[in-house]
Amino acid sequence: MSAFLFPRTPSGRSSLIPPPPWHYSGEMLTVEYRTDPARVSELLPEGVEPAGEDPGAVALIWADWQSCGDSFEELLDPVRSQYKECFAVVRCTWDGDTFSRCVFIWVDKDFALVRGYHQGYPKKIGSMWMTRPVTVGNAGPRLEPGGAFGATLAAADRRLAQAVITLESPAPAPGFVNGHPMLHNRWWPAIESDGSGSLDELVTMRGYDGEVTEVWAGSADLELFSSPGEELSLLAPEEIIGGYYHRVGVSWRGGTTLRRNLPLEVERA
Repeated sequence: MSAFLFPRTPSGRSSLIPPPPWHYSGEMLTVEYRTDPARVSELLPEGVEPAGEDPGAVALIWADWQSCGDSFEELLDPVRSQYKECFAVVRCTWDGDTFSRCVFIWVDKDFALVRGYHQGYPKKIGSMWMTRPVTVGNAGPRLEPGGAFGATLAAADRRLAQAVITLESPAPAPGFVNGHPMLHNRWWPAIESDGSGSLDELVTMRGYDGEVTEVWAGSADLELFSSPGEELSLLAPEEIIGGYYHRVGVSWRGGTTLRRNLPLEVERA
């Protein structure tokens, strides 16, 4: 049997995802804002603290991606390469260093879901839509002052977030919250279902060959909505910092384990 991830077969062709490296190209809409720092702190694992400066800062990011493995074969079968996602990022500290951390995230394809599990992203299935910029015609905004972009997020038939970003001017960077190495947890419960984990790791990672272009900043409006099975609304905005549009390309190969909690039976041995 072979394959990077399930299902494993002799050929490995059925695997949901190919082995890293993985390559991503896409565009992002970001709303940065401030929420109650206590809400951010509640979402951090043991030993991880909120950022010392601006601890309530959050970035809610919509992304429209095209991705592939090192064979690039998915690019010629677009249903296997294209997906959208929306994710909430906060900043935190571990062992004196500052990290970005994804606390909620939704995607619309299974391969993006399980690829995120490998990286420690807490992904769920959702529905994301973003206004596209245009260079011809009138059915969309241009990348110019006054260009207005909408974005929505829904899951389980309920809208969770909606935003409007109005461009004002080019910017040197698309905000500051999602600008550090990521700090995530890789966790999976033991089959005994007794509360222990068969996988329990604190990990960090960042991409390589990163490119950021066409960065625009502007004003933003953001609304979050409550839902029976979601908690994004706990990070309700108290102050909008700003909105951003940018195009991005990045590749990812692997990360580093910072802390590994051993399964109970190993600890007892």
